[in-house]
Amino acid sequence: MSRSLTFRKSFLTLGVALPLMSGAALAQTPPATPAAPATSPAAVPAVDPAKVIARVNGVDITEGDLAIASEDPALQMPNVPEEQKRELLTGYMIDLKLGAKAAEAAKVGSGAEFARKLAYNRDKTLLDEYLDQESKKAVTPEAARKLYDETVKSVPAEQEVRARHILVENEDEAKKIAARVKGGEDFAKVAGEVSKDPGSKTDGGDLGFFTKDRMVEPFAEAAFKLDPGQISDPVKSQFGWHVIKVEEKRTKPAPSFEETKDQVETYLARKAQQDLIMGLRKNAKIERLDDKGNLVEQKQP
Repeated sequence: MSRSLTFRKSFLTLGVALPLMSGAALAQTPPATPAAPATSPAAVPAVDPAKVIARVNGVDITEGDLAIASEDPALQMPNVPEEQKRELLTGYMIDLKLGAKAAEAAKVGSGAEFARKLAYNRDKTLLDEYLDQESKKAVTPEAARKLYDETVKSVPAEQEVRARHILVENEDEAKKIAARVKGGEDFAKVAGEVSKDPGSKTDGGDLGFFTKDRMVEPFAEAAFKLDPGQISDPVKSQFGWHVIKVEEKRTKPAPSFEETKDQVETYLARKAQQDLIMGLRKNAKIERLDDKGNLVEQKQP
């Protein structure tokens, strides 16, 4: 298992699932650096949530109403331009006010089922807001850096090799190629001429850095036994016959704080939320009933 992946998996405790990113992608794909603006952008003015943006039969729709609608998961429009999104949300709010007023007139909200739905949604909104507030308290720059530093220290060092290879179809051909490159011919040049691996041939057989688990076993075993500058005898794998040259060996670097910052913060937020819920359960009297109304024996969490 690669060190980057191990590092990220070490955040997976207490059932808090975090997204995992490929260690190879982090190692080989540097983040894009945006061009600096010619001038500093003007500060975005604060929006007054009480500002009225529309009226429906005398009922105000405000910027605050629009902001709440924009957070509704069912109304997410990630590929829609902001101006168009605002227009669509405003139209939705107009329809919502009209529909809600008509539903009231039809006494839709007078039944017991509606009351239960209303109570459920109120409880859910209260809990969501509470969890959000508490998680924000937990996600501080200091807490994020501390968790990152502690995790880096706990991850065992892992070796990486940077190697080139030449892939051919049979052993006789591989022996001839091994004799050529061991005799002094340029390995990269020979790889470009004869290698059957289209992914590395144009790069002189260069495979970049990899950990032992990233390659098939016969290839990995041979590559990690070589010292930098050494060339292997022919090695057979499921893909054919390889001649391998090791260029470098190193201890794989841990991903930087900036690379993992979002995942660290997500972990801190979710852990804070989970700890809060578990604490509430611990201090509560919780009773479950079976279909006959009898108490069910409670299992310890």
